[in-house]
Amino acid sequence: MTRILSKNIWTLGLAALLAVLLVITKLIQPDFGVSGLDSLGRAALPFALASLGMAVVVIAGGIDLSLASMMAVTSVTAATLMDGASDGQSVLVVLFVLLLGAAMGTVNGTLVVVSRVPDIVVTLSMLFVWQGTALLILNAPGGAAAPWLRALSVGGVTLPFVPEALTVWLPKSVVFLFVCLAVVWLPIRRSKLGLMFYAVGSDALAAFRSGVPVGRTKIAAYAVTGLFAALGGIAVTMSTGIGEPIPGPYLLAAVAAVVLGGVVLGGGRGGLIGPVLAVFILRLVRMDLTLMSVDPNVTTIVEGSIMVVVVMFGGVVAMRGRRT
Repeated sequence: MTRILSKNIWTLGLAALLAVLLVITKLIQPDFGVSGLDSLGRAALPFALASLGMAVVVIAGGIDLSLASMMAVTSVTAATLMDGASDGQSVLVVLFVLLLGAAMGTVNGTLVVVSRVPDIVVTLSMLFVWQGTALLILNAPGGAAAPWLRALSVGGVTLPFVPEALTVWLPKSVVFLFVCLAVVWLPIRRSKLGLMFYAVGSDALAAFRSGVPVGRTKIAAYAVTGLFAALGGIAVTMSTGIGEPIPGPYLLAAVAAVVLGGVVLGGGRGGLIGPVLAVFILRLVRMDLTLMSVDPNVTTIVEGSIMVVVVMFGGVVAMRGRRT
């Protein structure tokens, strides 16, 4: 038990900080309750999925700056194809969009591995490629989301034999998030592929000498990142009801959440629960500032400053890790 606690001390600390912030939010706004948690969950959902995607590729020793642009491509694709589609057709659209996200991630990973150009350069270039693709598909916000898809993120989940009041702790958006995490990441984490992600991120040369196919492992990591980006794009369409061709502020937020969540930028260390908790912490800080009637411009400055400090701190830790 002591070993488990020490291994997850950072994640437990984030959970405690989130609980404290929820109490502070309740003190600031006594009416904060079901609707407030529902709003928080829906606002955090696309950021959390983006952070999950970024965490996977960072664990494998890379980074993907085109994440937000891939979310834009999948968002407008989903909204365009769902507009006027039946429920059955909408399900096929969701599956197609998920495959599209994985394919875009695979393209990014293949370019990084084949060209041997630093991933930060390749993915920065692909940011513009995917951004232009999103604008070609839909040059302005539009399209529509299937009603059943929008319903997945609104309200709470009612469990049988559980008092209805407990649904306050189970917003559908949070349930959707952890279902995505369990379905996508848990099988990978418990498989040989998950071990290879960590091995390559920790030391690519040592992993290669141990028989790990480094190139294919990196491509797989980028593909999983693309899959999470597709889920994030679908989440944007779910929350807004339309497709958003302009990439949202998900890139820096995802990197900040990954670092705050305990994932080392150098790769090889960290998990995915920490980044999720970090997203909710950052979203809750923004919500608290809004509830305190702080000027929106000041709120943006504070939020951006927190992200920059967190990312810089993560960079320093990664550099020291390489030296040792």
